[in-house]
Amino acid sequence: MVNKDNQSINPSKNFVLPFILLLLSKVSLHGYELSQRLEAFGFKTLDQGNLYRLLRQLEKDELLSSEWDTTGSGPAKRRYSITKAGITYLKGYANQLETYQSLLDQFFKMYTSFFELYIPSFQKKDPIEKVKNSRRRKDDGTEENGNDSSR
Repeated sequence: MVNKDNQSINPSKNFVLPFILLLLSKVSLHGYELSQRLEAFGFKTLDQGNLYRLLRQLEKDELLSSEWDTTGSGPAKRRYSITKAGITYLKGYANQLETYQSLLDQFFKMYTSFFELYIPSFQKKDPIEKVKNSRRRKDDGTEENGNDSSR
């Protein structure tokens, strides 16, 4: 989805689930820590309330478990971990994403070939080569124009 404020693309909210499971497959995290890591992946507009509702639903579906962490200063926090069922679900989701990726690859091959077919391509010249060819040094250190017709 395109964010109209800065024209950046935000990942679909549907993709947050596999990222949650993937992150929690490596380490158990508090909700806030999970939110920060998801933001680093590009989920900038993720609503905290929705995240915690999703975590509770995943726990209800037995894909995650949680326990209260009373270590450290401050109030107790829930620490979320993936379950065996969650790992199985993640593997299945990864297989689905792999199939989706191959569909996207096919799309972009067709998309690229469409533009190559209907829009004439132009040759890009390397700016370094352009400068190199237009100004060559003579043996005495002076420059000569590489496009000079007097040669």
